[in-house]
Amino acid sequence: MTKSSQVPIAVAVGILMQPNGDVLLAQRPSGKLYAGYWEFPGGKVELGESILDALKREFVEELGIEILTAEPWCGVEHIYPHAHVRLHFYLCRAWRGEPQSLERQAFAWQGKVDVAPLLPATIPLLEWLDRLRYPLRLNKG
Repeated sequence: MTKSSQVPIAVAVGILMQPNGDVLLAQRPSGKLYAGYWEFPGGKVELGESILDALKREFVEELGIEILTAEPWCGVEHIYPHAHVRLHFYLCRAWRGEPQSLERQAFAWQGKVDVAPLLPATIPLLEWLDRLRYPLRLNKG
C-alpha cells in the first residue's frame, strides 16, 4: 500500500489569533521530523479522542495553555514522504495562560508571516488566513 492510499493520520491544529490578527507559529524542535520548520501548533489525534479534545490536549502539553474557544476553520490533506495527514485547523481566539516552550520549541507571534522555513502543509493556508485576518486591506486595489 502506498502512502497516498493509506488512511490519512488525523491532526488537530490550532491557530491562536490575537485581537490585532497576529497568530502564533511554533518551530519544530530538534529530534523531530522537519526540525527547524515553522508551523501552527497541534498534534495527532489519539484513538478514541475527538479532534477538539486532541487540540486542547496538545496545547496544554506543548504550550501550557488552555483553549477556551475553538472554531473549526478548514481541513487540508497533505502527503509527505513519510505520512499522509489530514489537518483539521481551528481558529482559537480565547485561551487561558501565556504560551511557554514546554517542548523546547521556539515560537513567535506573527502579523505578516516572515519566518522560514515553513512546513509545506502550512504554506497554502497563509493567503487564506490573511484574507480572514485583513479583509479590508486585501480587498482594496
